[in-house]
Amino acid sequence: MSDDVTPVEEDTVAQGGHAPEESLFEAPPLAEQERMCEAILFASAEPVSIKELNDRMPHGADAAEALVHLRKRYEGRGVHVVKVGDAWAMRTAPDLGFLMQKETVETRKLSRAAIETLAIIAYHQPVTRAEIEEIRGVSVSRGTVDQLLEMEWIRFGRRKMTPGRPVTFVVTPVFLDHFGLSSARDLPGLKELRAAGLLENRPSPGTIPLGVKSDEEEDDVLDLSDGQPELFED
Repeated sequence: MSDDVTPVEEDTVAQGGHAPEESLFEAPPLAEQERMCEAILFASAEPVSIKELNDRMPHGADAAEALVHLRKRYEGRGVHVVKVGDAWAMRTAPDLGFLMQKETVETRKLSRAAIETLAIIAYHQPVTRAEIEEIRGVSVSRGTVDQLLEMEWIRFGRRKMTPGRPVTFVVTPVFLDHFGLSSARDLPGLKELRAAGLLENRPSPGTIPLGVKSDEEEDDVLDLSDGQPELFED
């Protein structure tokens, strides 16, 4: 038996492992990996995850490391590299949003019931319909939930481990992206919500005036293009 074993191999064998295998492919230079990430994010209409970036890039590339440098390179520029949930995207700098006003402004109407329901889901997720109704003090109409689902601001979460296994609701990356949030932890606090008019003193379930039974009977509709609370600006 030959005793020609390098020190690295000896140490590996002594630990009961195998000698490290060299990759057959050499990773592109980091600067080139940055350019690749930049090209993918620029061309994608939706945020892209680290895994998706690595899957598209050559073998041996490290998208996470490339994004760190790419993000710094875009600091102070008109376009930023931002994290949206577990994914990444290129977005216009917040202070330059007014330049896109003509392209982005559209007339939409969202009921106060829908806004309150959305806020409860964002702050209490995962939350069931019954829990939403308990917090609001009125029943939640199917139309309210359907509207938020169609906008892709909420989605169904895991079923709760309680009798009946009720389904829960959570906010989506589309919601986070729309409001410029990295995660739900970036939502404004209680003081900011009250200042924006999103928290009101609603009567408790036992003191609801007769005639107010559900969202469908509330006609307080907000125009999202005029006077919308800051958190929910379009």
